[in-house]
Amino acid sequence: MLDDPIKYGLLAALAIALLVAAFTDLKSRRIANWLNLAIAAGAPVFWIASGMELWPDIAIQFGLALGTFAVLSVLFALRAMGGGDVKLLTALALWIEPSLFLKLVIMMALLGGLLTLGFGAWHIMRRQKDRIAIPYGVAIAMAGLWVIASFYMPASAMAGTTH
Repeated sequence: MLDDPIKYGLLAALAIALLVAAFTDLKSRRIANWLNLAIAAGAPVFWIASGMELWPDIAIQFGLALGTFAVLSVLFALRAMGGGDVKLLTALALWIEPSLFLKLVIMMALLGGLLTLGFGAWHIMRRQKDRIAIPYGVAIAMAGLWVIASFYMPASAMAGTTH
């Protein structure tokens, strides 16, 4: 799918940013605004490198991000999702094409469920009574990394073969 080293570099930068988001969310239960902004700001460079047209390609990415933000804002208002998580997933929506973004959301939900079960079990084993805080940015980042590795990288790059 990718034939340009600039696109590989941009995707590698996105992958690093996702790893930083996962680590910081795991460590402090926060995802920095500067990191979410950097991810969002990188998307237009990726669009240009990918040869996306303003209409309809880039407009669709904006619409996807806007729809993502609208839905997740409701979850944030209900205290079902943190603000950093909302911003991270919205920034990712600027990068990932809609059909793959749906796969990302499904994988995120599965990983988030496993994460919740794991943290819930740990919480119970430690006999804690306070509200559990799930670092959902970890699930978002892992799902994003899965999409990048599975759908944006050529099979030969993932298998370690060269041509």
